[in-house]
Parts: sequence; structure tokens; C-alpha cells
Amino acid sequence: MPNPRPHPPAHHKAKASHNVKQRPAKALCSECGLCDTYYIHYVKEACAFITQHISELETEVHGRSRDLENENDLYFGVHQDMIAARKTEPIEGAQWTGIVSSIAIAMLESGMVEGVVCVQASESDRFTPKPIIATTAAEILAARVNKPTLSPNLSVLEQVERSGMKRLLVIGVGCQIQALRTVEKQLGLEKLYVLGTPCVDNVNRAGLQKFLDTTSRSPSTIVSYEFMQDFNVHFKHEDGSTELVPFFGLNTKELKDVFAPSCMTCFDYVNSLADLVVGYMGAPYGWQWIVVRNDTGKEMLDLVQEQLKVQAVMSNGDRSAAVQQGIAAYDQATTLPMWLAWLLGFVVNKIGPKGLEYGRFSIDSHFVRNYLYVKRNYPEKLEAHVPEYAKRIVARYKLPKV
Repeated sequence: MPNPRPHPPAHHKAKASHNVKQRPAKALCSECGLCDTYYIHYVKEACAFITQHISELETEVHGRSRDLENENDLYFGVHQDMIAARKTEPIEGAQWTGIVSSIAIAMLESGMVEGVVCVQASESDRFTPKPIIATTAAEILAARVNKPTLSPNLSVLEQVERSGMKRLLVIGVGCQIQALRTVEKQLGLEKLYVLGTPCVDNVNRAGLQKFLDTTSRSPSTIVSYEFMQDFNVHFKHEDGSTELVPFFGLNTKELKDVFAPSCMTCFDYVNSLADLVVGYMGAPYGWQWIVVRNDTGKEMLDLVQEQLKVQAVMSNGDRSAAVQQGIAAYDQATTLPMWLAWLLGFVVNKIGPKGLEYGRFSIDSHFVRNYLYVKRNYPEKLEAHVPEYAKRIVARYKLPKV
């Protein structure tokens, strides 16, 4: 049994007084859940929207920070390997093929971890997140499918400490993981594993409803959705059908302000501090993009390697002109007629960026948008809040005057 620590963590002093919800990041709070616990004691250093320190944490977690002269490092963060993959036998009801769920189940059943922090849906609403510490495969499977709303994953950290668990897997997005990495040493764990997903443009529940009502033909039957590499939003409905809506046909004027301010000021799309990242943005359509950031991430991926069909990552096309044109279109809230949106989407899907180049397209587009948002709304935060890698990416484009 491990020896007890001689000095209890400083946050224990805050336990008795932590009764009222506080939001030190104010309007920029991403609802990560840290401030719902007595770990709020560390929020000034932990919150990505109060103190941005990805570079220092990369060195601490991965043994080095990203090489800004290396194009893949600059965009996708510290990594040992990147592959495209999909499960040979997909999990029924998974968002895609179920790679994230499979890794979590394998880690739990092999004894690598005692619990998995993941997010199920509320009993009353499929899009309202309910973070849990899963201890069975069934509980993990019940958490499959993304919840596209702000989610307080870290609200369960107090339960982790009370449970006595020493080996834990946490599944989360960038802002949650930066906070988690900052308080990691206070959790009393022997080993923390982090499985990340890329994340961009989350909303609160009301914002999600506005997006669904504005965009889909049947908002009440949507099971899940994703902005995909074919430049369409894919809505999956209860009857098994998939509804496609072209990016270029979205009602930008109505939706421009629907995204959470935290997401509009985020520069960690690729989840830089996870051990292993599973998404889709850097893979061909129909495949998942997997980024192994360190030895721990490789250990996690190795557990399910035999369940996967894999191929090397690829990169085709040139994103630059599309990004530059999109800056003005977004800034002016341009919405195309649907027939033109379909035509443009078809053409761009045929000749536009694919694979890693699509990933760079998405990163460029969002970083420029978010840089302008910070500059316009929080100019005093601009210099310290925007990481150097993001500044270098944004500098490649001509920006409108602010």
C-alpha cells in the first residue's frame, strides 16, 4: 500500500468553504467542472482561460514542447506517430466505429485502470452531459456518442479522491485536460492516462437548440452530428438516416454568436496535453485520425491494435486560398443560397484539402476567427492568451482591420 503523503494538499483547506458555485473565468468559463469541486483552489493556474501555459505543460507531460519549425508539430502538437484507423468490427451505436470506447473498455478489463471518467447523457435529455466514473464496460458503452455541449467532466474529481482509485483514465477535451494536468499531482494517483478528443465550437444547451432548429430538417430526432471532412454537417437521426447540410449553407448570421465564448477564445483544437488523441480531422473521410503523443499513449493504443484497420496519414490539396476567402465570408456573416452551397461543397470536396491538409484548413480557419475574437473582445489578453504556435499560424493570413 502506498505511503500516505506527509502534507495534505492545499485544496483540503478549501473543502469546508466550497459551497457556492464560482466562475473565476466569468464569461470565458468553459464549464469544465473544476470549479464545481474544491480543486477550484488551483483555478488561477489551471484554467485555460485565465492562465494559458500549454508549452510548459507539454514539456512536463511529453518531455518536450512542440517544435515550431516542424510543420506537423506546429499544427498537431507533440507526437510520436499519427495514423488513420477504423475498427474492423464497429461498435453498434458508436459515433463512428467505437475506437475511444474500445480503448477505454480494454484498459478497464485489463486492469490498467480502475475507473474511466467519461460522459453519459442525462436521463431527461440526450444532449445534456452527465459525467461519471465508469467501472464497467456497460457504463463505458452507455457514454458512447459525443455530447456537443459544454460538459463539466472534472466535476467528478472529488469522487476520484474519495474512491481511493489509484489508476485512472480520463476522456476529455482540451480545456478540461489543461486544467486536469495542472492539478494532476494533487489527485493522489499512481498513474493517470488521458485519452483526448479534438474539440471546437461547443455550445450551451440553449445554443445547441438554436443550431439544431436553424440547421436541421428534424431537430427533435437527431441522435448525433459532426462537421465532417466532406464539408458537410452530418446529422444522424433516430430512424438511422443521415442528413447532410453543406458548411457553406449554414445561416452564419443567425449562428455567428451561438458558440460559447470559451470556444471562441480556445487555441487547443488538437488536445495538446492528452497522451493519445482520437478524432477525424486529419484522416480521409470514413477514417479516424489517431495521434500518439508519448509512450503512455502508445501503451493505450497497443491494447486495441489488433481490432483496427490502419493506414498511413495522407495530405492532399492546398488550404490557403480557401482559408483566406473564408475569413471575409465569416466576418461579414455571408450565407450562400442552398443550391450554390451544395455546388461549392461538391467542388471543394473534389479538389479541396484532404487528410492532414484538411486538418490544417480547419485549424487555420478557427485560429484566425478566434484570434480576431480575442483581439476585438479581450484585447488586454491577446498577447498572453494566444500561444506562440497559434500566432505563427495566424500570421500567414491577411486579417481584416480591427
